[in-house]
Amino acid sequence: MPSYEPARAGKGLRADAQRNRARILEAAEAVFAAKGPAASTEEIALRAGVGIGTVFRHFPTKEALLQAIIGRLADRLAEDTASLAEGGDPGTAFFTFFAGMVERAARTKTVIDLLAEAGIAITVAKPIRMLRESIEDLLTNAQHAGTVRRDVRVTEVIALLIGVCQAALHTAWDPGLRERTLAIVFDGLRPAR
Repeated sequence: MPSYEPARAGKGLRADAQRNRARILEAAEAVFAAKGPAASTEEIALRAGVGIGTVFRHFPTKEALLQAIIGRLADRLAEDTASLAEGGDPGTAFFTFFAGMVERAARTKTVIDLLAEAGIAITVAKPIRMLRESIEDLLTNAQHAGTVRRDVRVTEVIALLIGVCQAALHTAWDPGLRERTLAIVFDGLRPAR
C-alpha cells in the first residue's frame, strides 16, 4: 500500500518546478474528475499550461500521477482537519469534517478506481486512521459543546467514516443520496433531544 509520500516528493524542486508540479496535480484532479479513465496526459498538460514532457518529468507514469493526487488529497485533508479543530463552532467543525470526508471520497472515486485497475490498492481507511488524533480532537470538542453524544468514541467515528466513505467510493451515490445518508448518520451521533 502506498505511503502517501508522492505529494511531498516535489519539496526539493526549484520554485518554478514546484509551481509546475502543483499546476499539473490540480489539472489532473480536474481532468480525471471530468473525463474519468478516458483522461489523457495531453489534456492534463494542456489544462496545466505545460508541455507533455514537463508532465512526464514530474510523473513518469500515469500511476505515479494518480498516487501523487492521492497524496496531495491526504495532505489537504490533514490541513483542513487541523484547521477545523482549531477554530469555529465545535459541532459545525465535527460535522463539516465528516461530510467533507464523504464528499472527497465520492470525488476521488475515478482516481482510486484507476489505481485499482493498475493493481495499486488504495482505501480510505489508511488516511482516516492517520488522522485519528485530529478526529479525536474534533469529537471531544463537539462533545464538550453538547452537539455529539458523550458515549460516542473515536473508534466508532472512524468506523462510521470508513464505512460511509467506502460506500460513496464503490456505489453510484448522487448528492441527494449522500445528503440523506449523512442526515441519518448525524442523527445517530447527536444527543437525544
